[in-house]
Amino acid sequence: MIESLEKNIVDFALVSILPKRLRVDRIDLLQNKLFWVSSPKLKFKSRSSAKSIVESTPLIYREAGSGTRQIMEHYITRNRLTIQKKLELTSNEAVKQAILAGLGSSIMPLIGIRNELNLGQLQIIPIKGLPIKSQWQLISLYGKKFSPVAQAFSTYLQKEKAKIIRDRFSWYEDYS
Repeated sequence: MIESLEKNIVDFALVSILPKRLRVDRIDLLQNKLFWVSSPKLKFKSRSSAKSIVESTPLIYREAGSGTRQIMEHYITRNRLTIQKKLELTSNEAVKQAILAGLGSSIMPLIGIRNELNLGQLQIIPIKGLPIKSQWQLISLYGKKFSPVAQAFSTYLQKEKAKIIRDRFSWYEDYS
């Protein structure tokens, strides 16, 4: 995504970690909450430890460079976890489908798993230190000259974001 932004292929990118080597303008959006999730077929103690989970089930990663992966790796390092079995996939949707299939567990953004949680297809594993919280941000190249459509979108989002969050994402606060 950042490469597409850099090459001016896209006007905007939605990120949870700002790129270090690129000057950007940003619009802060919604808080990003990441939870450890698995298929409900996998059974854990009511207050499992991250160590016991990674010892008993493969950990499913996003690809290198993904913001979700960076946040997950920071959590793993900070908690001194040793990962024995892992699977790497290229999108949150692929990770979610692997978890639904019972192939392991992962740390995932809440925003992409609401329906599966409501349907009982995924479970949040209560682990100390989670959820991990960051910030969703819409970024563009610093000083970029937008097309009229892109400018209208940016203006609309800045003006209406509080209402959009209230109307479309009120459910989000039910998870902490």
